Amino acid sequence: MGREIGSLAKGYLVLYNSVLSVGWLVVLVQMVQHLVNTKGQYDGVYDAVALPLQVFQTAAMMEVVHAAIGIVQSSAALTFVQVLSRIVVLWPVLHYTPGVEDTVGPVLMITCWAVTEIIRYAFYVCALIQITPYTLLWCRYTFFHVLYPLGVTGELICVYTAVFAARGTSLFSYPLPNPLNMSFDYATALVIFSLLYIPVFPQLYFHMIRQRGKQLGKAKSA
Repeated sequence: MGREIGSLAKGYLVLYNSVLSVGWLVVLVQMVQHLVNTKGQYDGVYDAVALPLQVFQTAAMMEVVHAAIGIVQSSAALTFVQVLSRIVVLWPVLHYTPGVEDTVGPVLMITCWAVTEIIRYAFYVCALIQITPYTLLWCRYTFFHVLYPLGVTGELICVYTAVFAARGTSLFSYPLPNPLNMSFDYATALVIFSLLYIPVFPQLYFHMIRQRGKQLGKAKSA
């Protein structure tokens, strides 16, 4: 978001990021309300926040479009991979695979997603209007130390729960024989998907560490 963009695009991005920041706040508040009302029972958390979670996480697909048309300075391919990974965990894994919603995974995952996105989208809004409080900058480049590992832990709990739930069923699978003479096994695909975290997560995590030093150093010297 460092380069100049047109006023129309800028206004749109301010609106988009504002709505997403508030939307994730709604998700977090609803989840906390559920946990308070049930005295900490994590089963049922997903049902309590399903609609806003689905809306605002799926809306992140627009970030791929933003990168592709050049109104933000991000890699469209990298953005697509990051957003797609969450879409996979949200829809086929959490929403459609039985039993996943009753584990501690969704609580960890949704909490980390929500706090991360509230801060991230608010940071983008402030950057667009060129008023970024140091506190928000610090939160953006510090909280990830805890939120990223815990969020990934929650995601992997969901994925591995889905693997065991899907084994022996036809859920999202396409077994042989069939007219295409090819098969697809949902459980195996989830295992492969989870293994992709091994090379990808460290790259994203250490990228943020480098960005933290750069951004906070720049703010202190300003």
